[in-house]
Amino acid sequence: MFSFIVSFFVSALLTLLVVKHSKLHSPALDDNFNGVQKVHLHAVPRIGGLPIFFAVVLTACISVWRVPDLGFWLMTLLGCSAIAFAGGIVEDYTGTVRPSRRLILTMVAALLGYLVLRAQIVRLDMPFVTWHLDSPWLVLPLTVLAVAGIANAVNIIDGFNGLASVVTIFMLVSLAYVGWQVGDMFVLVSALTVAGATAGFLIWNYPAGLIFLGDGGAYFIGFMLGELALLLVMRNPQVSTWYAVLLLIYPAFETIFSVYRRMFVRGKSPTMPDGIHLHSLIFRRVVQWAVGRKEARALMKRNARTSPYLWLFSLTAVIPATVFWRNTGVLIFFCLLFIISYVWLYARIVRFKSPRWLIWHKKH
Repeated sequence: MFSFIVSFFVSALLTLLVVKHSKLHSPALDDNFNGVQKVHLHAVPRIGGLPIFFAVVLTACISVWRVPDLGFWLMTLLGCSAIAFAGGIVEDYTGTVRPSRRLILTMVAALLGYLVLRAQIVRLDMPFVTWHLDSPWLVLPLTVLAVAGIANAVNIIDGFNGLASVVTIFMLVSLAYVGWQVGDMFVLVSALTVAGATAGFLIWNYPAGLIFLGDGGAYFIGFMLGELALLLVMRNPQVSTWYAVLLLIYPAFETIFSVYRRMFVRGKSPTMPDGIHLHSLIFRRVVQWAVGRKEARALMKRNARTSPYLWLFSLTAVIPATVFWRNTGVLIFFCLLFIISYVWLYARIVRFKSPRWLIWHKKH
């Protein structure tokens, strides 16, 4: 817990400084209120990833000083993550980095992790057999696309105050727990460090939205999630590969479903932003029934009340992944259950037939 606590306080302090001196970061103020995904009404700094990144680096240096054996792994991982972070933070300041270029930078970071850290998808567990992947022509693209995809997926679910932050904290704490169970000190320390930094940012982001995570923060946290999940599974054969799949399934399936919806249903580019993600639908069609739709105060309440629905929804994957981290059959079952639940829930909300448990607060 030392890493979590140090990272939390450093991140909270640095984030507060960014909020207090937001005028110094005027190029990184989000003052575009007309985009399809915009749900705020005042200029907000979108560089929350900056204090998170520096808090993680500082805490990692302290951890290496205390446990020198962690030095190579921690510093190399942070070096790789800096490439993914750079593309996002430059976009936050300039708004000129295309999604394709950010994705390429994240893929380069994943490639370095593949080469230096040996973070590679080399096996797939099934209920009665383990498939070993030996061909680098298969392992390399699969690994790079998987890690880069998770980084991009976290950016996609970063739509409301506290949404991506809390969901990724859940996942990082799960990684730390399983890392502790199998004695993987590197994953344990790394996951708690990133979770603490994200929590330090969260107290200024939720519920009031004084600062946004931004592309830099989303890509950095997403990349760390993908790499740590991959390293935990591949370094420890007792952890099922389906643990990582179920743990990350909410942002991953949100991305896959969004690509399908944009390309095959709407006939548009998969990189074109829209306002009909699951979290956007809950915001527009569920929460507004209880709060209202137009005035600024109602908009802020709707923003704050949207995220808890998705926090709970993400736990339907994170909790069973954490409990059954070595049981492949059970993990596959919960993966299928999550996908079915997601599609059913999305269809119900689109058709204005939200389940009663989603609108309980309307009558209270």
